[in-house]
Amino acid sequence: MDNASSPPGPRTRRNRDRRGRGMRGPAVLPRQPGVPELRTARERFDDLALGIVTAIDARWQDRLGLVEYAVEDAPQIPDDWDSGTVPLSSLVRGTGATPTRLVLFRRPIEHRCETRTELEAMVLTIVVEQVAELLGIDAEQVDPRYDAGDQPD
Repeated sequence: MDNASSPPGPRTRRNRDRRGRGMRGPAVLPRQPGVPELRTARERFDDLALGIVTAIDARWQDRLGLVEYAVEDAPQIPDDWDSGTVPLSSLVRGTGATPTRLVLFRRPIEHRCETRTELEAMVLTIVVEQVAELLGIDAEQVDPRYDAGDQPD
């Protein structure tokens, strides 16, 4: 009998699976089963957008009126879309009882940012510019944190 195919010595516990990938599963076990311990990218983006929108809306509420703010993953782009870029947001002015609606598109915004700081600046820039358009004023007047040099592509 040839022992060339069996491993030498006693078997040791592997730290990696047979494909060399290592342990799978969450890095942090949840305290409560069924509830993830770490927040998802979507939840982190929603929190960021909510903080920015809340501050700006509170400052301009008397002039803005009723505005609905939303975050969607990506815009619905028609098949015949001929622009080379994907929209980062959508602004639909309200009429009558229908409120104005400002929608941020999470995935295209995240795709353009490498760091959390860039993401914060991008979301701030988009919201400020859309609110400025609604109010008919310069973006610099909407929020003191706005930097005209951080404009999205």
